Amino acid sequence: MPTKARDLFDDMASFSALLTASQCAAKGKRAKPGVAAFLANLEKEILRLEWELTTGHYRPGRYTEIEIFDPKHRIVSAAPFRDRVVHHAFCAVCNPIFERGFIYDSYANRKGKGTHRAIARYETFRDHFRYVLRCDLYRYFPAIDHEILKRDLRRRIACARTLALGDQIIDASNPQEPVNRYYPGDDLFTPYTRRRGLPIGNLTSQFFANVYLDGLDHFCKEVLRAKGYVRYVDDFALFHDDPKQLGAWRERIARFLEGRRLCLHQEKTEIIETEAPTTFLGFVLLPGGYRRLPEANVRRFRNRLRSMRDRWHQGHITHEEVVARVCAWIAHANHAHTWRLRHAIFRGGWFDPLWKPDRPP
Repeated sequence: MPTKARDLFDDMASFSALLTASQCAAKGKRAKPGVAAFLANLEKEILRLEWELTTGHYRPGRYTEIEIFDPKHRIVSAAPFRDRVVHHAFCAVCNPIFERGFIYDSYANRKGKGTHRAIARYETFRDHFRYVLRCDLYRYFPAIDHEILKRDLRRRIACARTLALGDQIIDASNPQEPVNRYYPGDDLFTPYTRRRGLPIGNLTSQFFANVYLDGLDHFCKEVLRAKGYVRYVDDFALFHDDPKQLGAWRERIARFLEGRRLCLHQEKTEIIETEAPTTFLGFVLLPGGYRRLPEANVRRFRNRLRSMRDRWHQGHITHEEVVARVCAWIAHANHAHTWRLRHAIFRGGWFDPLWKPDRPP
C-alpha cells in the first residue's frame, strides 16, 4: 500500500503557488474580460484568494455553461477565472502524487502523452495482434460518482485541508446529463440520491477522470494480464489473438465497472479484426500505417473555414486569428496522410502544401 501524502495544503495555498497557477491558467486567455480583470489587480486577487483558502472562507463560483452540438451534443462548463487558478494550484500539487501510480499506457491529460502518442501505441499493438476489443463508457463524465471519487482521493492523500478543498471542487460541479442507471445492490431510490457528474472543461475534471479509471487500468494490466492495452479518457482498447478471450474480458470488465457505477456503451463496444479500418481518437486508421481524417472532421473544418473567411472580410476577426486557427487544424491533420486533402482545400492559397510564398502567412 503506497504511503499517503500529508501536509500538502500550504504548498498549494501559498502566494507563490497561486501566482504560478494564475500564470498557467491565463495562458492563451489574457484578452478575455474575466482573465484581464483578474490580472489587472493580480497581487490583490492572489492575496485575497490566499486568505480565503487558508481561513476556510473559499467558496467556488457558478459555472458558465456552453451548449455544443457539433460533433455531438454536450455541455461544456467554464468556471470563474479565480476558481481556475485554484484548480491549477490543486492539480500542480496532487497530480504528481497519482502520476507515480498511473500505468504507462494511459495517455489522456498527462505530460509526454496525448492523442497522437496513444494512436501510435494503438497501431503498435494492432500490428502484433489479430483482434481488438474497442470499448467506450456510457456518458462517462456525467456518470462519475462523487462518493467513489472522494474515496479514491483518500487512498493517496491524507492531508485533511487538501481533501476538503478537493471535496469542495467536486461538490461544486454543476448538474450534468442525467444517468439514472441501477447497479447491483441498489434500491429504488439509489440512483437519485447519489451525486454524480463532473463538468467537462475543468482541469480538475481531467485529473479526476484519470484517478477514477486508474483502477480499471491496473485491473486490465495486472488481473486480466492484457499485454496490449491503451486508454485515452473513456476510450480504451484491449488486444489479443483470440476473440473468445476478448469476449471473456469484456464480461469481466463490465462487472468491474459496475463497482465504479459505470457501464460500457453497448453500441460503441465491439470486437473487430485489427486489419479492419477503424476510427480512434479522431483518425481513421488503415492497414499499412495509413491514416486519414474522418469525413465529419473535414466537413466541420470546411464550414469553419467559410465562416472565418466571411468574418475576416467583415472585420470581425483578425488575420492573425485566422492563421492561428487554420494552423492548429493543419498541425492535427499533419498526423494523417492528408497532403492531397490539404491541397484540395487550400488550392493556390496561403496554406496549400504546393504554395511558395514570398512571405509567410
